[in-house]
Amino acid sequence: MKYTKINAKTGIDIVLDFLGVNTLKLCSFVKHIITPILKIIMFLENTVNHEEKFGWIEVVCGSMFSGKTEELIRRLKRAQFAKQRVEIFKPSIDTRYDDEMVVSHDSNEIRSTPVPAAVNIPILADGCDVVGIDEAQFFDEGIVKVCNDLANKGIRVIVAGLDMDFKGNPFGPMPALMATAEYVTKVHAVCTHTGNLAQYSYRKTSSDDIVLLGETEEYEPLSRAAYYKAMLKESVKDFDVDADEVIV
Repeated sequence: MKYTKINAKTGIDIVLDFLGVNTLKLCSFVKHIITPILKIIMFLENTVNHEEKFGWIEVVCGSMFSGKTEELIRRLKRAQFAKQRVEIFKPSIDTRYDDEMVVSHDSNEIRSTPVPAAVNIPILADGCDVVGIDEAQFFDEGIVKVCNDLANKGIRVIVAGLDMDFKGNPFGPMPALMATAEYVTKVHAVCTHTGNLAQYSYRKTSSDDIVLLGETEEYEPLSRAAYYKAMLKESVKDFDVDADEVIV
């Protein structure tokens, strides 16, 4: 008795054959697309660099109420859970919620060390595996060198901060930190006017100070369109024009 060998095919294989798609080529294509993505995800999960003496810099940036500090705390708590030596720093001027704790807008928190300047960080970070820095935009330009020096010593550095000030301009040392970081994550808030993604921190008060600590009473996140309209209305306040009549 002779037996005929039957190659079993899945429904997907049959459809692909019908469409003239080479399954092996498709698998190879998918592999080349998925593999780099998996490597990025796995890299962020590999929280200690055992094979090299160099660390890296991760920057989490965005507008007010976008979840920057929340993401910073999440990454740092994962490192603590893995029994890594973690130290967190924030500028001493930021006392909105607590003098020592880094606190997100939804009250998630982690203990930190307030420092008056970036130069204070290296000596306090000695012996750490992971260093977290919140509200980096309030530090002086020296924070860029500090972060790179720490990374060059094998430390994973995670930085969170506003990428733009209330005028829509790059904020303090953040552009340089983003440029020298291996990984940059930009998070977005939800626009309070349109419901779209928001990347601008619109100031509702009349103060022109670049550094003005505040919450929902002072700031609201706006999309590009909403921010443009709000700034345009502000610009005509000194003229004899009704802001509601401005055509945008």
